[in-house]
Amino acid sequence: MFLIFVGLVVLMAGFAVNTPALALSRYARPLKLVGLIIVVLGALSSGVRQIDAGEVGVQSVFGKVSENILESGLNFVNPLAVVTQYDTRTQNYTMSGVHNEGQKEGDDAIRVLAADGLEVIIDLTVLYRVLPSEAPRIQRQIGGNYQDKIVRPLTRTRIRDNAVYYDAVALYSTKRDEFQSRIFKSIEKDFKDRGLLLEQLLVRNINLPESVKKTIESKINAEQDAQKMQFVLQKEQREAERKRVEAQGIADYQRIISASLTDRQLQYEQIQAQKELAKSPNSKIVIMGGKGSMPLILGDK
Repeated sequence: MFLIFVGLVVLMAGFAVNTPALALSRYARPLKLVGLIIVVLGALSSGVRQIDAGEVGVQSVFGKVSENILESGLNFVNPLAVVTQYDTRTQNYTMSGVHNEGQKEGDDAIRVLAADGLEVIIDLTVLYRVLPSEAPRIQRQIGGNYQDKIVRPLTRTRIRDNAVYYDAVALYSTKRDEFQSRIFKSIEKDFKDRGLLLEQLLVRNINLPESVKKTIESKINAEQDAQKMQFVLQKEQREAERKRVEAQGIADYQRIISASLTDRQLQYEQIQAQKELAKSPNSKIVIMGGKGSMPLILGDK
């Protein structure tokens, strides 16, 4: 458009000096020619627009939005059209309590009230993208600033609406995945109605009040102590069972031996033991048996 404007100025200047009485009249024809060339070049350059990869273009002429989408590459358009480009790749919007971590400076975490009335602080990241076919509708109804108009307020509202169905402790522990799935379905529909596709919803962190954290920690410690005591009891029971089985085995052994031993068997075992002692080169012991038994003298071989 700039070249067209410049060309028109030069062309008008050529007509202005096209008077024989003026000293510059001899430049009238060159000015007209240059002006015409500039206008033509400006019209050609304005009629060709380049759309970057991963984006689409939407044309609007005097406020009227065209339904024809410009794909990536070179496109021929109306020289008077204004082309707005929309990024169709995956985008993210982070709301976090950590400074400079999200799109907004400072603490931008989402504060919600759980079913038990406790305040829960949630850090969240939204992954989404613009549907190419819906870009003209976004241009008409929302405009290019769809993050602040749709993504941020709608996400924060839906999270607050769904958090009231869960207790704070449940959000922090057992119901976290269920809560994430629930708000995903709710936000997905709202996004789709406005030309956006929700790809993923990441609940990055859930912070509870300090008093609730201490209560949870105390409960966890108590459960760990109970599990430890249960383990000790089971170990003692197994040890007692082992000793009982061992004692039963010894008693059975002694009973069997007592039932099978006779006087002759004992005498035989005594003789075998005496023979083994007699083989020792250092034996200098004399053993006198009782009545009816044979004395045993052990000495050098």
